[in-house]
Amino acid sequence: MALFKRKTVGKPGEWFYCLEHQTVEEGPECPGKDRFGPYASREEAAHAMETARERNLKWENDPRWHDATPAEDEEADEEEGR
Repeated sequence: MALFKRKTVGKPGEWFYCLEHQTVEEGPECPGKDRFGPYASREEAAHAMETARERNLKWENDPRWHDATPAEDEEADEEEGR
């Protein structure tokens, strides 16, 4: 066990969104595995989950990253009852 823990230090004015506490933090207060960021403003960090949702949708619908053929998509949809 370490006697001294090194606290992650951010630059002044960096904002993060903590996934565990669902709060906006100035400077990284929580471990990197539990946060999104850094963001340039508090408002930008507050919308981190919305931004992630939008990016995920964009990625899921990007044909360059879509491995399944249209026929495979239809079969998967039928199996899932869509």
